[in-house]
Amino acid sequence: MASTAQIELWPAEKVAAQVTLLKAANGVRYVAWGETHLADADLAHLVGAVPATLSAALARRAYFFVPLALGDTGETTVAPGYSIELGDRAICHRDVTCGDTGAVFLSTRLVEDRFGLAFEFFINIAHNFVEAAGVPESFSTLVWAQAEAQTHGETSQDAWETRRRAEEGRAGQKVIDEKARTSYFEAAFSDALAIYMLALSLDFDYRDLRERDYPLLAAGALADRLRHVAGLFPANPGYEFQILYRRKG
Repeated sequence: MASTAQIELWPAEKVAAQVTLLKAANGVRYVAWGETHLADADLAHLVGAVPATLSAALARRAYFFVPLALGDTGETTVAPGYSIELGDRAICHRDVTCGDTGAVFLSTRLVEDRFGLAFEFFINIAHNFVEAAGVPESFSTLVWAQAEAQTHGETSQDAWETRRRAEEGRAGQKVIDEKARTSYFEAAFSDALAIYMLALSLDFDYRDLRERDYPLLAAGALADRLRHVAGLFPANPGYEFQILYRRKG
């Protein structure tokens, strides 16, 4: 393993200027740079899971898979290799504006499995889509109906907290915190879209998505959200969406 002294950090803009972006069949622009430990076929399969119907909203985005992205000096820098010290300083992703392109630099060496990197990539795709295109009204209607029915749990800490704030305004007054509700719709949709793409790219256990101390959304409610997202954004050829329930006993 290289020492930190042997690894030259590159400004993110320099990396963006020197690489040639690839364009997947679904329209997503991406590239791998440095010692990412990602096989080309595995990366292509990961990127290819993004439904082509999302690509128009991502036209000004590009995704850079790099060993480590750092931002602890105020400037986003990229390490072409890995060291323990740099790993301790790195973060999961950094957003950088490069000309007219919103570049997302994703650290591939901070996670030890495909699941972690895949979800990091897909949640960035989902947030970028929401930023450009917003949340489909039909999805907002679905999740608010679930919230009003007191459906148990949520899909992330952000969704849990924003839903709680939106609902607090109703207690005794029948007043809804509209700002919190909008944030809730955005968080819930981003989560559902990311989970859907994750399901297209690999098999995983839903319980693995829990990160902090909040209750996960009931499986049936999540299934309803995912089926709705799948109807809006059908899977690309070669990818299949399935929901499998584990039977007890």
